[in-house]
Amino acid sequence: MATGLLQKPLDFGATASVYSLTKAVSGHSDVLGGAVVTRDAALAESVLSWRTDAGAIPGPFESWLALRGLKTLPLRIERASSNALTVARFLAGHPRVTAVHYPGLSPSAVALRQLPKGFGPLLSFEVSGTAAGADAIVAAAQLIVPATSFGGVESSWERRARWPAETAPATLIRMSCGIEPAEDLLADLNAALAAS
Repeated sequence: MATGLLQKPLDFGATASVYSLTKAVSGHSDVLGGAVVTRDAALAESVLSWRTDAGAIPGPFESWLALRGLKTLPLRIERASSNALTVARFLAGHPRVTAVHYPGLSPSAVALRQLPKGFGPLLSFEVSGTAAGADAIVAAAQLIVPATSFGGVESSWERRARWPAETAPATLIRMSCGIEPAEDLLADLNAALAAS
């Protein structure tokens, strides 16, 4: 979710980095795709060969959609990251919220080193009560979209533990902040937390 704008895994010793072009890179939730980035020429050739043999080659329209998203990626990541920090700060002070998980709230030395340009749009938080109560919060939103996929221009969220084999706490909600005005997000969050 940090994308190559906020984090460069190869600079930290990773052999390869795999990106979902479906998420923040394209940013409009309308394309399926992925990318592998590596400095290892042999690995790059192997991935390219596999892609060619398997037929996993995007069509012209899908390629255009991904390129369209790349053109606005810096603007979207900056705005979504700013929104995520604003939302995390709001949630950290809300009485219904028992924990907020976002590296930008109190960045560790590792987070600052690995994410020097920002902490991205993805956060999670836990609420007091039950799983049904957390589901009611997600359902009560008018602006934030209930969705499993994330990284688009629209803010989205879901209660993770609703999926089989998920190990997240029962009341943990994962949220991907979009580019909406921050005050609109906070109003929607406040209303959803109050309504449930």
